[in-house]
Amino acid sequence: MFSSEFGVQNRSQSTFSKPVILLTFVLFCMAAAFSAQAQDSSQQPPQQPPANPNQQEAPPEAGGPQNDIGPYVIPKKKEEPPPPAPEKPKKIEGMPDYSLHVEVPVVSLDVLVTTKDGQLIPGLKKENFKVMEDGQAQQIATFSQTQAPITAVLLVEFASTNYSFEVEALRASYAFANTLQKDDWISVISYDIKPYILTDFTQDKRAAYAALNELRIPGFSETNLFDALFDTLDRIDRIEGKKYIILVTTGVDTFSKINLDQTIKKVKATKDVTIYPISVGFWVREACEDSPSAHSFACQNNRGIGIPAGRMTYLQADNEVRTFAELTGGRAYFPRFQGELPEIFHDISSDIRNQYSISYHPTNTKLDGTYRKLKVELQAPDGGPLKVHDQKGKDVKYIVYAREGYTAKHTVE
Repeated sequence: MFSSEFGVQNRSQSTFSKPVILLTFVLFCMAAAFSAQAQDSSQQPPQQPPANPNQQEAPPEAGGPQNDIGPYVIPKKKEEPPPPAPEKPKKIEGMPDYSLHVEVPVVSLDVLVTTKDGQLIPGLKKENFKVMEDGQAQQIATFSQTQAPITAVLLVEFASTNYSFEVEALRASYAFANTLQKDDWISVISYDIKPYILTDFTQDKRAAYAALNELRIPGFSETNLFDALFDTLDRIDRIEGKKYIILVTTGVDTFSKINLDQTIKKVKATKDVTIYPISVGFWVREACEDSPSAHSFACQNNRGIGIPAGRMTYLQADNEVRTFAELTGGRAYFPRFQGELPEIFHDISSDIRNQYSISYHPTNTKLDGTYRKLKVELQAPDGGPLKVHDQKGKDVKYIVYAREGYTAKHTVE
């Protein structure tokens, strides 16, 4: 009995163990297959995604960024070797480093040539002029003769001195205004104890006439010529180009703060200006000297109340205004009759518009602020003095008008 039960038990265990062994074998095979597949997949490279059918291939020379449609076709920059560096100049031993800046000064002057009677001498050439600076001959750089518009200041003395002086000054001023052309510029300034700007520079004759019409009642009896001329020169010195001052005056200075030496120094220092003085009241003083009793009231009041003026005072005044003209290349006029004024201003207008313009580079290039003396002469082609003949073949004496000198610039450091 014991043996039969034992046999049944062994059979039942054998029947139960067979499926377990089979299941274990299947699991082992599956694990081995999975391990082999994983090892094989790890050794193969990753697969790329499928290509876009719309994508274009980049040209071989293209560069730059790309997108999902195609590349931005930007030609690649060719690689070129850099340019060779410039060779540095060899430095000489003992020579310091420096920069060179040269400023060549230029001197310009207007020259007027007339006969002794005041007639213009036209047709002169560059070779006919000889310019001397402090005794040294200069080489003329430019030469011309043109009828250019003028820029002028009409400086009129208008004080409570003598009524005849006022009338004559106004008539002289009107006579000059009549000679102006449409392209000319004029400014009108009057003075007694101080200067008054009646009109700034204008091309309108009517404005000049209106300014002169304001001169009806004088305010003071002082005639401060030096102050007025100094102030006018200071104003026009800032204007480029040629300038002219038509000075209608008796020439007498009574109460100026500026003296004669300072005025002459200012005249010399102002460039490109020419002064044409016209004396007024000449016939009054001549009449008083010839017959004082006949014009007692005018002779006693020819300079206003309390300001007497004798013959020496007027002679000194004439010399002063004549000096202003000579220093600047102008001419001074002393008319004896009022009927001479239109002809005088016609001559002044003709002189201004028919001057010879000369410029040169001075041999003395120092910027030391010194005054250089000038002298302009006429010469023949052979170097001798130039001879001028009239229509009958006779020798004619001539006069050369040019400024007597100029002030060199100062060095600014």
